[in-house]
Amino acid sequence: MQAFPISEKTPVMFAGPPPVSADVVVIGGGVIGVCTALYLARAGQSVVLLEKGRIAGEQSSRNWGWIRQQGRDSDELPIMIEALGRWKELAGETGVDFGLRQGGVTYFAESAKQLAGYERWTAHAQSVGVDTQILTAAETAAMFPQMAKPMVGAMVTPSDMRAEPWAAVPALAGIAQRAGVRLVENCAVRMLDIQAGRVVGVMTEQGLVKTDTVVLAGGAWSSLLLRNHGVDIPQLSVRESVAATHPLPDVHAGAAADNRVAFRRRMDGGYTLSPAGVAELFIGPDAFRAFRKYLPQLRQSPLGQTYRPSSPKGFPDAWDTPRRWSGDDITPFERMRILDPKPDMAQLRRLVRRFQTRFPSLPQVRLKSAWAGMIDTLPDQVPIVDHCAGIPGLVIGTGMAGHGFGIGPGMGRVLAALVMGDAVGHDLDRFRAGRFADGSAVRLETVV
Repeated sequence: MQAFPISEKTPVMFAGPPPVSADVVVIGGGVIGVCTALYLARAGQSVVLLEKGRIAGEQSSRNWGWIRQQGRDSDELPIMIEALGRWKELAGETGVDFGLRQGGVTYFAESAKQLAGYERWTAHAQSVGVDTQILTAAETAAMFPQMAKPMVGAMVTPSDMRAEPWAAVPALAGIAQRAGVRLVENCAVRMLDIQAGRVVGVMTEQGLVKTDTVVLAGGAWSSLLLRNHGVDIPQLSVRESVAATHPLPDVHAGAAADNRVAFRRRMDGGYTLSPAGVAELFIGPDAFRAFRKYLPQLRQSPLGQTYRPSSPKGFPDAWDTPRRWSGDDITPFERMRILDPKPDMAQLRRLVRRFQTRFPSLPQVRLKSAWAGMIDTLPDQVPIVDHCAGIPGLVIGTGMAGHGFGIGPGMGRVLAALVMGDAVGHDLDRFRAGRFADGSAVRLETVV
């Protein structure tokens, strides 16, 4: 099978050294960091983005490639609506066809209860202008004539889109560079330089960069960097396995999912497949430390994920991963440039059989490639987007819970506004950093 498109062997496209100073330093070269840096540069800031490995090397390239409003948490949805428009604008500026297509997203209902849940979400979506619709069983069958299993109905959002994430995020990085952002790959931030209680720079493996403002968009690694500075957030990461098929006849031009299989059409004529609702938590020190915060999530969906006794060596929550270091030490970020978990091939083989069963008219479904990613998450499954109260000068944008790729341009614009002190245009109260420490109850929406 083909190797994943981005790895440690991928040539460095954005070489150092970093500058000695900048107005803002962005930590993390995923979609959130890249878009934040872009909008900061457009606001007139000198910006350096520092990435320990490669741009989009981790979850920003390993996701399903869905750009969806459908099923979003109600507080994320307005930012996602904004993001949809920004994807269209930015795609035209890249000069790269990264597969941005408007094919819609469909969720199948296998029971009347599930369809009723979709109807409730649809009513909310339509109230804020999203074009979500409920399909009857007959309408669903007409839309998917090759699908063998009959469905009770479906929910569909025609305006939702898809793209190839391993091409899309580097293309956005190209826009950011042209806007003046200094991107530096293979340059880990070891720790913040804090004097008199506030940020005055970042200590990197290539030296000090002076700045009074830092945006942390480090994905699954964010809590590890924060913990070294005494800031505790209950962030964990879970593994999800994904596969791509060889080219197949067209059974649907968009993205869709039932209770066990999620799929979307790819630019190369194949399909990206993933087991729907299957996540694997590797248990480590942070999982034990955050256990109580996750109890509401566990009670709501006790079978929502499987558990592994320990993380592979070097992962953010592995038992042997250091939690304390100095600016002169080689850090976990340098020891693992790209978080590259092995996919669960047994799970993916079952997935292929299920996809083949759902569309029996297809020729033999063969896998072209397989990979996995680590999704950073928080107890209420929405991110932290806030200033860090304990460290003035630090803004946190992390815990996107697998929603980051689609919402990236909107969330990047929001984070840039937060840094600048401008109006963000959205209510961010749900995303405040202190919600896990101020006695607030964990609020979980029943998101479909």
